[in-house]
Amino acid sequence: MATQFITAVGRRKTAIATVRMIPAEKASVVVNGKTAKEYFKTSERAKVAEEALATAESAEHYAVVAHVEGGGVAAQADALRHAISRAIIKAEPNTRKILKAAKFLMRDPRAKERKKPGLKKARKRPQWSKR
Repeated sequence: MATQFITAVGRRKTAIATVRMIPAEKASVVVNGKTAKEYFKTSERAKVAEEALATAESAEHYAVVAHVEGGGVAAQADALRHAISRAIIKAEPNTRKILKAAKFLMRDPRAKERKKPGLKKARKRPQWSKR
């Protein structure tokens, strides 16, 4: 018998999180083979990653296995929250309103601005010299 699982993808900046959510008796969040607290090292980042499960009140019903790559730690945590939110909606469509109100379903469009020619960074100019 094949195990039923729900897949979803979440993104933030250049970070991409792929999630498999499995109905389970004991809840757990595993990121790249480690627990969320081990992977993100700070409790704030781990809390952000698991925030969608807590908001939807389905934290104890699912085991989450995630693969995260790209970006930084903060972007990865936000991407994971986005992916878990999408997976929860597939499993329990009635939680959409709650997650949407918390803004977990919206993909954050902010990204780094490109560097322009003649400038040091996107907007930083070289120091002006009179002579």
